[in-house]
Amino acid sequence: MAEIPTWAPLSEEVLADQRAHYDERRRACPVARSPRGVTVLRHADVVAVAQDPATFSSGASVFRSVPNTMDPPEHTAYRSLVDAFFTRERMAALEPEVRRIARAVVAGLGDRTDAVTGLGRRFAVHAQTSWLGWTGQEDRLVRWMSANHDATRSADRGRTAAVAAEFDELVAEQVALRRAAGDDAPDDPTTELLHAVVDGRPLTDAEIVSVLRNWTAGDLGSIAASLGVVVHFLASSPEVQQELRQVALGGQGSAADELAAAVDEMLRIDDPFLVNRRVVTRPAQVGGFDLRPGERVYLNWTSANRDESVFGDPDAYRPTENAAQNLVWGTGVHVCPGRPLATMELVVVLTELLRATRQVVPDPDRRPVRETYPVGGWAHVPVVLRR
Repeated sequence: MAEIPTWAPLSEEVLADQRAHYDERRRACPVARSPRGVTVLRHADVVAVAQDPATFSSGASVFRSVPNTMDPPEHTAYRSLVDAFFTRERMAALEPEVRRIARAVVAGLGDRTDAVTGLGRRFAVHAQTSWLGWTGQEDRLVRWMSANHDATRSADRGRTAAVAAEFDELVAEQVALRRAAGDDAPDDPTTELLHAVVDGRPLTDAEIVSVLRNWTAGDLGSIAASLGVVVHFLASSPEVQQELRQVALGGQGSAADELAAAVDEMLRIDDPFLVNRRVVTRPAQVGGFDLRPGERVYLNWTSANRDESVFGDPDAYRPTENAAQNLVWGTGVHVCPGRPLATMELVVVLTELLRATRQVVPDPDRRPVRETYPVGGWAHVPVVLRR
C-alpha cells in the first residue's frame, strides 16, 4: 500500500491562503499526513468518516465535552437532551426577540463598519445572552471574544488555557446564581439545564458547564464568522445581494427558507468551520490508504464543501442544486445540534441588514483580512452601508 503524501498545514504558505491550498491538495490526493495526523479532504471520504463513529471516534481530545467528544451509545442520550432545546417551536418563540436585537444592532452601525467585529460579534453576544438569560454580561463577553481570538492566534497554550478558564468561570457563575435562587431562578435555558435528566439522573455541574460552553464559546465565534462570510459574499456579488434584498423586503411565505438556503450556500463556498478531529479505533481505509488504530484524523469540511466531483465549480453560487450535499453543518451523529438557532439568527440579522440598506459595498479604504487556522473565513470585512 502506498504511503500517504505529507504536507505542512500550518506552514506560512498554507496559512496565507488556506482555502486555495486545500483546493490544490484535494485535487492532488484525497488524504495528506502531517505530524498532527491525517487530513481527509474529499467530500465522499469526509462523509464516510463522519458517519462511522465506531471506526472513527470523536474521543480525540483529552478534554471531555458534552456531547461533542462522545460516541454512541453514550452520545445518544446526551444528544437527545440537547436537541430538545432547539425545536422548531422554541425557535419560533425566540425569533421576535432575536429580530428586535438584530434591528437595534443594525440601526446602531455607522456608515462604515466591520461585518465581523462591528456587526457579527455584537449581534452574536446580545442574541446569545438574551436566549440564555445572561443579560448584563454582554460587555464581558465581547471582551472575552476579543481575548479568545488573540489567544487562539498566538498558539500560546498557557494563554489559551487562561482564556478558557476565564470563560468557564463566567459560566459557573451563572449556574451558581440559579442554584442559589432556587424556585426564584429565571425561566431560561440555563435554569432548565439544572433540572435536565440523562440516564435517570441530573446533569453534574461539570456537564452543565460543558453544554453551556458549547452553546456560547463556540456559537459566539461561529455566528460572527458566518456573518463575515455572508456579508463579504454579498458585498462582492451585488446582483445576488439585490435579489436577496427583494426577498427580504417581500418577507412573505418562503422568504426565510430562501434566505436560509442562500446563507448555507455562501458558507459552503467559503466554509469558516475548517476541521473536526477523530481518532481511529480499528484498522481502516480512507481514500485507498491504510490507517492504524490510534491515528488522529482531521475532517476538512472547508475542502469537502468545495469538491469539484460533487459541486462542479466550487465558487458557483447554486443554493438549490448544492443544498443536499452541503456539509456546513456537518453530517452523521454529530451534525450541529444548534443549526436551527444559528440559521434563524443568521436569517434574521441578514433580513434586517438588507431591509435597512440600499447597498452594502466593500470599503474602498480598507481591505478584508483572512482568518487563519484553526478558523476559516474572514477576520475583518470592512464595508460601507448605503442607506
